[in-house]
Amino acid sequence: MNDLLERLRTGLPAEALISDPDVMASYARDTAGFCDAGAPAAVVLPRTTEQVQHIMRTATALRTPVVPQGARTGLSGAANAVDGCIVLSLTKMDRILEISPVDRIAVVEPGVVNAVLSRAAADQGLYYPPDPSSWETCTIGGNIGTAAGGLCCVKYGVTAEYVLGLEVVLADGRLLTTGRRTAKGVAGYDLTRPFVGSEGSLGVVVKAVLALKPAPPRQLALAAEFSSAAAACDAICAIMERGHTPSLLELMDRTTIRAVNAMAQMGLPETTEALLLAAFDTADPAADLAAVGELCAAAGATEIVPAEDEAESELLLQARRLSLTALETVKSATMIDDVCVPRSKLGAMLEGTAAIAEKHDLTIGVCAHAGDGNTHPVVCFDHADPEESRRARESFDEIMPLGLELGGTITGEHGVGVLKKEWLARELGPVGVEMQRGVKQAFDPLGLLNPGKLF
Repeated sequence: MNDLLERLRTGLPAEALISDPDVMASYARDTAGFCDAGAPAAVVLPRTTEQVQHIMRTATALRTPVVPQGARTGLSGAANAVDGCIVLSLTKMDRILEISPVDRIAVVEPGVVNAVLSRAAADQGLYYPPDPSSWETCTIGGNIGTAAGGLCCVKYGVTAEYVLGLEVVLADGRLLTTGRRTAKGVAGYDLTRPFVGSEGSLGVVVKAVLALKPAPPRQLALAAEFSSAAAACDAICAIMERGHTPSLLELMDRTTIRAVNAMAQMGLPETTEALLLAAFDTADPAADLAAVGELCAAAGATEIVPAEDEAESELLLQARRLSLTALETVKSATMIDDVCVPRSKLGAMLEGTAAIAEKHDLTIGVCAHAGDGNTHPVVCFDHADPEESRRARESFDEIMPLGLELGGTITGEHGVGVLKKEWLARELGPVGVEMQRGVKQAFDPLGLLNPGKLF
């Protein structure tokens, strides 16, 4: 360990290297439960690409594992330390290097916070759409590593669709430039896409070229109450089938609504079984909301409340953004699932999740990016109760095969990390796992980058 620290010091300023065990412990894990974390040998906080290259060259020379980290807001254990590793925190590389209204791109370092980039783009009349619920704290590097989504994915897509090019420090310290900053480009293999969602297992992103869009009009939202989740899902299917393009289409079940009210006194209707939120940022959002309101009524909505202005719309959306945080207050611990199914199977997914909750006598609240079928069943349990903790884990492991049986995937936006390694193998199958391990071997032949994650 002394040799490791001495070598790291030769290329890093003193403030960029942490070796105090108590401080290092605060960097040991992300926000996922049921995921083991080890004790790092060092934590490094570089500010330049050259410093990252020095760290990786040192790691390769000493065969020391490296765990790249962003803001550690992840929910799968992907940023958890392993024993004796270097934790490579990229939060100090937080510069927005360029925003070009003509080229409609932003060039940023990985530690830039999502909300900071979004606001900087807005100042230039531009829009960076990916907006995870943790957008006020999560970083672009972390978003790239987990292929993060958000509330607007139904219309604008996920992070992967906005990453045009990258600069990546490979495991041996070489700098790889991928992709482009042009509107089009098909030169050679697309080496940018493998890094998106790779959870730091292929290389360390030190710069990203991101696509921006013109700022859309301000959106208006409505809330529709339903006496059953099935009726709400029928409305969702009707909205999509009729060709509407909402900027947001979100679902909250009764458990989630009550949790949000208890935490934030939002005044949401606790008597309803499901609350559907829809928003449009079109030229005439009121007309679009009226059309969606009619579809909700036809599906059995008991009440439909369109927002009259931007402030009312934001209040509704804030309630949805608080969902996961509010469910964390129901019990002392939560396991947050992330199963995405075809939209047509959303009702079956919610019905199956409710049956699993009843079977295990647990509280499971569900909020969902309903427009793209991405559900977040949140298992609430008492971590001090071994029996309840066991049931919580069992219910979690029953929700994932339910999603696969419905033609879905084990993760729509949170990633695999430690939490879903077993389930990734089941989803991909043996040939898929073999090919993905081959990609890992090509980029990281010594297996130093984020070992023990994904596979």
